[in-house]
Amino acid sequence: MTDKINWIFKNLHLLISISIVLPTGIIYGSPSILPEQLDIQVNTIDLANMLKANMCLYIGISVIWILGIWKTEYWKRATELNILFMLTLATGRALSMIMDGLPTGGYIFGIIAEFALGIYSIYQLKKYNTK
Repeated sequence: MTDKINWIFKNLHLLISISIVLPTGIIYGSPSILPEQLDIQVNTIDLANMLKANMCLYIGISVIWILGIWKTEYWKRATELNILFMLTLATGRALSMIMDGLPTGGYIFGIIAEFALGIYSIYQLKKYNTK
């Protein structure tokens, strides 16, 4: 029982990230869902192309996180990728808020969650990388 709890705590940042990023990627790549979920209208092939590319990027990164959970030799790299992914997304959102104004509540939640997950992942890397 203790091993399972330790496993959950060690991988919590990756589990949370997968549970958020994988569905978000699928939503981004689904033009029929976007208007309902994010009030985004996909009116051009270029926008659809960009969103599908982002979808596959999100899915690909999630696969690395899954590998990090499944195979311990990938855990450090998956955690480093989580730090990079979350903090660069938060930085991009912050930049947009400064330059473009405040987005809807979902995206404001996004910057808070991404920043928190990025910082938490740094903590996890420091805590578990020494063992």
